[in-house]
Amino acid sequence: MHIKNTIKASLLITNCSFFAVAALAENNQNLSAPPEAAATKSSPWQPLFADDLSDAVFPEGVWTSSNGQITASKDQVIWSNKEYENFVLDLEFKNGTAANSGVLVYVTDIKRWVPNSVEIQITDDYSEPWVSKDGTWRCGAIFGRLAAAEAAVKPAGEWNHYTIICKGPSIDVILNGKHVTSMDMTQWTSPTENPNGSAKPKWLNKPLSMHPTKGRIGLQGKHGGAP
Repeated sequence: MHIKNTIKASLLITNCSFFAVAALAENNQNLSAPPEAAATKSSPWQPLFADDLSDAVFPEGVWTSSNGQITASKDQVIWSNKEYENFVLDLEFKNGTAANSGVLVYVTDIKRWVPNSVEIQITDDYSEPWVSKDGTWRCGAIFGRLAAAEAAVKPAGEWNHYTIICKGPSIDVILNGKHVTSMDMTQWTSPTENPNGSAKPKWLNKPLSMHPTKGRIGLQGKHGGAP
């Protein structure tokens, strides 16, 4: 995974690259606006990581920074060193063929981040195995819990724009200008089922209604069967 560390950082995940990752200041008034408005208004953006990654948390030797990009050599997450609540995360990413990654928010335990987090999925939906997967495994979804309302990711090799708005139990995902996902975590009360009756992956056995709405932010490296 590579990330470009400007005020809007960027990353590349072997088969997926992110560009422009930044967090909006906590408790900003723009968070009360509709998602599209909050994503575009002028705001005090903060870089998620320093240029040299000195403030990031990751296993030694896995992530490196060069020429404005950070790169992961293994399936390991890079973490923010602080917790966020009521924030907007803005980034661009480019998938490689069969890419699989994700953005992790509200992470309360970085050693056991499953199930102690919420994952916004990133995949190359045009390639197997993702093209045949359930919608909750595809790009724009809240992984394992809520499918995106529509397919909006671009083919591998093209840049995509994500805006993720987290305000308390509400999580909104805008992908390439389309508001594809809107979740109210308080509705996820079962350890085994989603509100629509579909089964969750067994490892996601923590009801989101009980999950804190403050935590670290993480970006996955080479992950989940991606070449």
